[in-house]
Amino acid sequence: MTRIVTTAAAICLLTIAAGCQSNTGRSAQLPQRGNPSLNPAEPAPLPDPSSSDQIDLVEQLTTNRQAYRRSLQSLIQHYDAMGDNEKATWAKDELTALDRIPMYRYIIEADMPATLKATARIPAADELYNEAARLERSAGPLSAPILKDEEVLRAALAKYAEVIRKYPTSDKIDDAAYAMGRIQDYFKDYTLALVSFQRAYQWDANTPYPARFRAAGILDRKLHRRNEALVLYQEALIKESSFDEYRIPAERRVKELTTSGGN
Repeated sequence: MTRIVTTAAAICLLTIAAGCQSNTGRSAQLPQRGNPSLNPAEPAPLPDPSSSDQIDLVEQLTTNRQAYRRSLQSLIQHYDAMGDNEKATWAKDELTALDRIPMYRYIIEADMPATLKATARIPAADELYNEAARLERSAGPLSAPILKDEEVLRAALAKYAEVIRKYPTSDKIDDAAYAMGRIQDYFKDYTLALVSFQRAYQWDANTPYPARFRAAGILDRKLHRRNEALVLYQEALIKESSFDEYRIPAERRVKELTTSGGN
């Protein structure tokens, strides 16, 4: 019995000692910037928005994002090399938190001007497009949301956009735009999806996809711009008539919109 009590006491003392030596890092965290109880110094005045070009602002944001990430990675390497596991863990936690912050592409139309034409065979563009397609397939089928890896899907979306940005004359840009539209539609980004589907047939009038049907469907069902949808349905019925899956419901919808006056 004495041995049991002694052992229990020893375990208790060891636990207390370990607790005293542990450091969660919580006191080292900076206060939340949005905390209303804080009275931070007045921020530096921002430049007049009218004097700054959107592209310059977004490029600066991208540079700052990359610099922040590199700084954290360098800090992790430094603390690992110094054997300071505690601070290395803090930096890793901050990097993990950075990866969880939503980040957006702020320039959409500028990346996808309607004037591009899908004309040139460019092997590097083909390779990049195929890489994007492999990523999309590895994310799982769009028809099964519960099975999707949405982070991989976003990576595929970025890769399709890279095809267009790097090779704007490639004959793969309409393929990439259509694929982007499908993914954006999945994420319910209907305005972005509309632009992508439109670019697919604007860049290649004979694109092998039902891009007009998909664009018309978004205009009709999601954005409620039904007069525009009617015109595009009618165009699609002429130029994309081989897609029965879309043609049959579109014919019915054209009749409904025509008889209801576009409502």
